[in-house]
Amino acid sequence: MSFELKTHLEEIISLSDQEFEHIAAYFKPKTLKKHQYLIQEDEFVNHIYFVVKGLLKATFTDANGKEYIIQFAMENWWLSDFRAFYGHVKSITNISCLENSELLSISKENLDQLCSESHKMEHFFRIKNSLGYVALQQRILSLLTTSPKERFEQLAQQYPQLMQRVSKTIIAAYLGISRETLSRLSAKV
Repeated sequence: MSFELKTHLEEIISLSDQEFEHIAAYFKPKTLKKHQYLIQEDEFVNHIYFVVKGLLKATFTDANGKEYIIQFAMENWWLSDFRAFYGHVKSITNISCLENSELLSISKENLDQLCSESHKMEHFFRIKNSLGYVALQQRILSLLTTSPKERFEQLAQQYPQLMQRVSKTIIAAYLGISRETLSRLSAKV
């Protein structure tokens, strides 16, 4: 699992083997089965996770019991309930596995210590957080300003591998459309 993390980190920062060994010591492996929860609503969240292998989804359930898919996370993505992680409050999301998954976790305490010791890692997480914010902003704008057809085409173009790994029912829920609408849209593509 360390190889995947090192490769991912080196997309943004350069590391010697010694530097990486020091960084890797802060991470702990975690293995989950399909349908197993990583985080459940109303829990305190003290870790963020790097996806080595597998696919997960983060969901929010409203007061009426309607579930909304906030995001997916597959290989080389980071995942947590970031509001709970950074805000020291209970989670409002559920994160569950759509496939058997292998993760690397780092606690808030270890992340803070690692970033205070290593300018490179502080830089890495600043860049990742900024990119995550941009992606979230794009998703919100897409939901507000584009048609279901445009959202489907954007998702299919940006994440074609996701379309092969997730059921149409889950894709439809993520896009905020019905399963029937998705079937019509995907038949046209």
